Amino acid sequence: MIQPIYLYGSEVLREKAVEADLSKKEELTALIADLKDTLQRSEGCGLAAPQIGVSLRVLIVDGDEMQDVYPYLKGFKRTIINPELLEESAEQCEYEEGCLSVPGVYCSVRRPCSIRLRYRGEDFEEHVETFDKFAARMIQHEMSHLDGVLFTDLVAPIRRKMIAKKLVNISHGKVATRYNSKIK
Repeated sequence: MIQPIYLYGSEVLREKAVEADLSKKEELTALIADLKDTLQRSEGCGLAAPQIGVSLRVLIVDGDEMQDVYPYLKGFKRTIINPELLEESAEQCEYEEGCLSVPGVYCSVRRPCSIRLRYRGEDFEEHVETFDKFAARMIQHEMSHLDGVLFTDLVAPIRRKMIAKKLVNISHGKVATRYNSKIK
C-alpha cells in the first residue's frame, strides 16, 4: 500500500531506527511491500522505513530510476534488512544528492566510494555484498536515514546556511510534492 512520505521536520526522521525482528516475517513482508509501492509511486531510487513513519532498520533501493544516467544500475534492486557495515573504502566520492523527505533540495555530499555490508534480504537470508559507484551511494544515503541522519547534515556549513530557509519551509509544510507526504 502506498504510504505518505515523512518530510524534513518529522521526528521519526531523527530517530535511530531499531533492528527489525526477523521472526515477524509477515509484518516485515508487508512493510517491504509498502516501501516498494511508495517508492514506485514517488519515482525515487531508494526509501528507508523511517521515511514512511516506521522506525525499523529496513530499506530498499531501485537503480532503474537512475539507469539513464548510470546504465549499470539497470535491474539493480535490493531489499536490505538490518544492515551491518563491514568496511568502507578510504577513497571518497562526491555526488549531488536529493531526498524524497527533503523535496527540492540538492547538495553535493562526500561518502566512501565503496562499502561492504552484511544484511538480510527480502528472502530473510543473510547476504554479504560489496557495492560501489552510485549503488553504494544509494545504499549509504538510505542507511543514514536508519541512524536519523539526513544528507543535509553532511554538507559543508556554508551550503547548510544557503539551504536553511528551504528546510524551514519544508518543516512548516510550505512545499509541494508530486507524491503523498506529511510532517509529524
